[in-house]
Amino acid sequence: MKNELKKLLEQNIEIVDQEIEKLLPKKLNKKWLNHALGEPLWAYHEKSCTNAISKPSWNLLSRGGKRWRPLLMKLSHDVVGGRRDINSFFIIPELIHNGTLIIDDIEDSSDNRRGKPCIHKIYGEDIAINAGNALYYLPLLLIIRNNSLNYKIKSQIYEIINEEMIKISFGQGMDIYWHKKNSEDVTEEHYLQMCAYKTGTLARIAAKLGAILGSGNPDQVNYLGKFAESIGVGFQIQDDILNITNNDWGKDFGEDITEGKMTLMVIKTLKEASIEDKNRLLEILKLKTKDLNLINEKIIGQKKD
Repeated sequence: MKNELKKLLEQNIEIVDQEIEKLLPKKLNKKWLNHALGEPLWAYHEKSCTNAISKPSWNLLSRGGKRWRPLLMKLSHDVVGGRRDINSFFIIPELIHNGTLIIDDIEDSSDNRRGKPCIHKIYGEDIAINAGNALYYLPLLLIIRNNSLNYKIKSQIYEIINEEMIKISFGQGMDIYWHKKNSEDVTEEHYLQMCAYKTGTLARIAAKLGAILGSGNPDQVNYLGKFAESIGVGFQIQDDILNITNNDWGKDFGEDITEGKMTLMVIKTLKEASIEDKNRLLEILKLKTKDLNLINEKIIGQKKD
């Protein structure tokens, strides 16, 4: 089963990247700008549009990634008996996801993403924020410009994306607040709800949109959304674990400690550790340190507990 899933993901990557480039070419010309934005009142400056939107976006997109959200969307479409060619739509959650990564790295003051400097480290925060925001909305062109979708389906898609993007902002808001304030009152339930909104959102979008495009009924749409959410939560927990166990995963080792994040491991340690260890853990988190000795001290302490 694991090998089959891996094979499906590998087969999917090339198709996803081809579809992304159809929507967002690496070089933007007048024809594309006219189609995407409409006829200008005066004139588009093609070079600045390419360098401010497409280039930074593709800098991140070309670094890879599992591209599992498009596959999840396709499988959700197929499982409800969908017969539509979904390839042109299944990049919607992937582009939004990459937009959130660009913004998330700025909010977390991160240095690296997928083994290379973060987009804001290369192009500056102004370009990065704008490109990240553009990736939230560009996928909607696939819906707006598509005449084969009826009004009901378009309306459902807009509603889901709007509702879910509100949730992702609240999930990110909780995460940011906790690591700024080192909130000791955060429970496992709070953490899981944050994950459901921060990381589960795009999985839910993928599954729900796939089901809607496959003409699934409301129950199927909701059930697939809940199933996908659990996958997203699992990915966040795995992400937190990799941050303190794997030095080759593409981000800075121990970055969550530097940011003072309330991960599941931190929450469990604060709940179960001795008062002395708990106070030491909080002290290290508040330092926002990049000192590997202190980071390793915290990691070893958590492993003991």
